[in-house]
Amino acid sequence: EYVGGSMNCDAYSMTDPLPDGSGVARCIKAAIANSGLRPEDIRYVNAHGTSTQAGDMAEYRAITAAIPHHNLRINSTKSMIGHLLGAAGAVEAVAAVKAVETGLVHPNLNLDDPEEEIDLELLVGTEKEKWDVPFALSNSFGFGGHNSSIIFGRFEE
Repeated sequence: EYVGGSMNCDAYSMTDPLPDGSGVARCIKAAIANSGLRPEDIRYVNAHGTSTQAGDMAEYRAITAAIPHHNLRINSTKSMIGHLLGAAGAVEAVAAVKAVETGLVHPNLNLDDPEEEIDLELLVGTEKEKWDVPFALSNSFGFGGHNSSIIFGRFEE
């Protein structure tokens, strides 16, 4: 079920996020606050992950600033299917919901040369992983600094 979300605009550049990730971090933190959760409740992030150095590093910095624990897995659906433009956020939200539902997170394909700053233990590898996902966060970003983060959790009657 949808448990919370947030949108903001850091308006840093038409194409690049703030390099330190602070605009995205504010969005993630607001989504967590709006959901009533704590950062440690988020166990999986479906990153916007467009495979651009500026975008991916800013998002990584944002995720690790907003969710500063290591009981987490991060992947990008775009690594498998490319960028679906207007449909990307919806398809990636479905991937996050399916991770919550099945306890499986899809692989990160084509990750050949990660930056040294990245803690590889946080990233899903090149094979799917079994992972307990009570709550998942999905990020989607747009031109002009538009950021959105949504959180899904298990439905409890």
